[in-house]
Amino acid sequence: MPHANMPSRQVVFATQGVTKVYRTGEMIIHALRGVDLELYAGELTVMLGASGSGKSTLLNILGGLDSATDGQVRYGDQDLASGSDRMLTAYRRDHVGFVFQFYNLISSLTARENVAIVTEISRNPMRPEDALELVGMSERLDHFPSQLSGGEQQRVAIARAIAKRPAVLLCDEPTGALDSRTGIKVLEAIAHVNRELHTTTAVITHNVVIAEMADRVVRLSDGRVSDVHVNAHRKSPAELSW
Repeated sequence: MPHANMPSRQVVFATQGVTKVYRTGEMIIHALRGVDLELYAGELTVMLGASGSGKSTLLNILGGLDSATDGQVRYGDQDLASGSDRMLTAYRRDHVGFVFQFYNLISSLTARENVAIVTEISRNPMRPEDALELVGMSERLDHFPSQLSGGEQQRVAIARAIAKRPAVLLCDEPTGALDSRTGIKVLEAIAHVNRELHTTTAVITHNVVIAEMADRVVRLSDGRVSDVHVNAHRKSPAELSW
């Protein structure tokens, strides 16, 4: 079905000519080779590509975790490419939520306490209970990670990422460590957050099926954007056939 909250085309991210070169001894790796891309407010974008295509590198640059070798990277009116460490730290703290393949929960803390770590340092956070409710974890507030399944732990990680009300949610292979049934539940949580909070959301994956839930699909190959297309009918995760 069409996405009811299709964005009004306000540009959130704009990259131009972005390159990334890694040097290891005498070896030179060109991870990105001139990426031009725009991401829009409220949009759910899937960045699709094989291992080594540059999608994780691009996501890390958008999130301020890495810097481009050359080119422009703009978030609104901020130039991330020339940002100081202090500016990028503030940008990540105030604007970006991250979800990674591995959950990185603190084993000695409950689900509620893992989320509270973020809310305690945020300017306008949700209550941890509200963030966990958004991802369907209201019944597991006081459970420790060892008492949760992999999918449940990932949903706690999503709750932790969104609890500070980020404008941007960046997800790096969020279902990579999960089976398809569990992965669908995690994707449902991401889609629900995108729909309810209108968070600009980017999911990177090598799984072409996941692309069917996106507003827009960006394909990367050999460090370049090879194709961008709009899904006329964005599917819900429950409709995906893995």
